[in-house]
Amino acid sequence: MTRAQPPFNPFISVIVVNYNSGEMLSKALSALAEQTYSNFEVIVIDNHSVDSSWQAAEKTNFPCRLVRLNENTGFAAANNLAVADYIQSDWIFFLNPDAYPEPECLEEIVKNIHRIPDVDCFACALIDANNPSHLDGLGDSYHLSGLHWRTAHGYPCDITPKQPVEIFSACAAAAIYRTETYRRLGGFDETYFAYSEDVDLGFRLRLSGGKSLLLPRAKVHHVGSGITGSSSDFSVYHGHRNLTWTFIKNMPSPLIFILMPIHIAMILYVGFYYAASGRLRLYSQAKIDAFKHIGQLWEQRKKIQRKRICSCLSLLQMMAWLPRKAFIKASVKLKDTTH
Repeated sequence: MTRAQPPFNPFISVIVVNYNSGEMLSKALSALAEQTYSNFEVIVIDNHSVDSSWQAAEKTNFPCRLVRLNENTGFAAANNLAVADYIQSDWIFFLNPDAYPEPECLEEIVKNIHRIPDVDCFACALIDANNPSHLDGLGDSYHLSGLHWRTAHGYPCDITPKQPVEIFSACAAAAIYRTETYRRLGGFDETYFAYSEDVDLGFRLRLSGGKSLLLPRAKVHHVGSGITGSSSDFSVYHGHRNLTWTFIKNMPSPLIFILMPIHIAMILYVGFYYAASGRLRLYSQAKIDAFKHIGQLWEQRKKIQRKRICSCLSLLQMMAWLPRKAFIKASVKLKDTTH
């Protein structure tokens, strides 16, 4: 007689880093309360909010721990703190306060953890919370130049693949990592403070031999830069500084020497855009500060590259070669011909 297998019921820690999110945190926690999968806890790390948003974490009907910090430590450091001091689970679900999972989201994640046991990172399909017929993103794409973006951002939801697909990296607005793997990789780079830290982590995961998978049925409605603003000075500065840091730290030799001229050309090209919009000084400061830390970055790079398993060819196969719009159109065309 074959013995019945016990139900697959992993305990998940949902980490939400909050900073002046207003009603969004309450909405995110309400979405978690409606999950069809119940074996989870929530840790809310409040980065010294001056509004009352954090109070929503005291009113949940599920296990929720509120940790209030005395200063804004940034997205990366707050998540690392939660993983280091407040969780005991095998899986971590990173969730932004402006991201609202559909009721079956966690259940869908658990099904795929069980079905695909060799994957350490899963990304949710992000739907534009303000325009639910369109996508906010299907994971992150990484271009040869070092630019990266949320794949299919702004495109209709009907281009979403039917089955899980491999992506370059998972957007941390709603992404799940195996806890052991996250700790082994060193977590998010805290010097980033905010922006691009998820791409950097996904890059390091890929270099170490891991991969990220998009789960199209694990759906999360995402406002997108609901706290910092998508084109604020804060997001422009940190986004473009950290973009260069990610390229320098992670791009393997000899690819970094081959692709550096393309990276520099991209920096100049984007610089013309910010010059036309009157924000060249801000953009230039981001790049100056990025290269100012080249010595420190090179030391980090040595440690990362010593652990690299992924071949340069495998990495190139997962990177985008075409400009953003052309890359998305080519991806959609490929999907249409393979289903």
